[in-house]
Amino acid sequence: MGFLDINNVTKSYGSVEVLHQVDISVEEGEFLVLVGPSGCGKSTLLNMIAGLEGISSGEIAIKDQVMNGVHPSKRNIAMVFQSYALYPNMTVGQNITFGLEMHGVPKPERQKAMNDVAKLLQIEPLLARKPGQLSGGQRQRVAMGRALVRNPDVFLFDEPLSNLDAKLRVDMRTEIKKLHQKLGTTIVYVTHDQIEAMTLSTRIAVMNGGYVQQLGTPKEIYDTPANLFVASFMGSPSMNLISVGVKAEGDTIYAETDNSEGETIRLAFAQPSAALKAHDGRQITLGIRPEAITDPEGADRNSRHIETIRNMVEVTEPAGSDTFVASTLGGKECIARMRADADVGPNRIADFAINMEKAVPFDPATEARIV
Repeated sequence: MGFLDINNVTKSYGSVEVLHQVDISVEEGEFLVLVGPSGCGKSTLLNMIAGLEGISSGEIAIKDQVMNGVHPSKRNIAMVFQSYALYPNMTVGQNITFGLEMHGVPKPERQKAMNDVAKLLQIEPLLARKPGQLSGGQRQRVAMGRALVRNPDVFLFDEPLSNLDAKLRVDMRTEIKKLHQKLGTTIVYVTHDQIEAMTLSTRIAVMNGGYVQQLGTPKEIYDTPANLFVASFMGSPSMNLISVGVKAEGDTIYAETDNSEGETIRLAFAQPSAALKAHDGRQITLGIRPEAITDPEGADRNSRHIETIRNMVEVTEPAGSDTFVASTLGGKECIARMRADADVGPNRIADFAINMEKAVPFDPATEARIV
């Protein structure tokens, strides 16, 4: 049993089931991120944990206490909303302590709790201001302070950074990460931003179509995606997905495809599994992250399975520390991540080094990873 247990939970609206048998166990102090495209069910699941949505079947338990049917105010959870949901007629200090006041906490305790949280979030100079006098980042800190002051069992964040500009979003991401490391609180965080999911979480639940597609650490999700949806959704730029033929020659298994000139290229798999060998003579989808395709000088020196091919460069995109290079493999655009000073240019043939230790094979019929 975890600290927060979501057991076989479904949600239906009439005859339409929007969440399908979700099973997630969250340990105390864990930072779980629910990530996925709009409409995948992540906010619905968060609202069910909060008690704002009913459960059609299954159960949700916090600290071994089943929460089905328990009023939100009795769950000892705190929620930070996308819209901040601050009272405009109250000061920052009043917003922070309002929940405590409603629960009958004596004024000296409220004052101490407010001062502690204000110091933690560095918003002490703002306590006498109204929300209308604050920036977006300041409002977000106040919303977090209102949640923190209650010392809840579980914090729920519903896309809290989506209204902020890009730089402030990165800054607030760091602040939330620091806060979690300092306090060791249990957090469930909803976002559609996979960069947020990767940087903040201890574990990620990737959702699509009301199903949890994969549950794992950021490294597991990134390096060994369970299916084509996870492979394409997580990562920026996303994983290259190339149609290749599987060909066995003795103990060596090759991926065969065409380059931009229509020439056949062969890439030897690093450690082919028995399941992959069973696909001999069939087409599969090969997933390779952009950073696993680079110029030969930038290739991973620790890898023993670098395959070098020659291909036509179509587009280069300088990005400061890197250069993204587009070419064609298997009739599809393929993005490589090369060094900033790599000697490549459009409409020129270049050498590409592919780290086959990082290649991930998928069955195109089931869309699942071949393990």
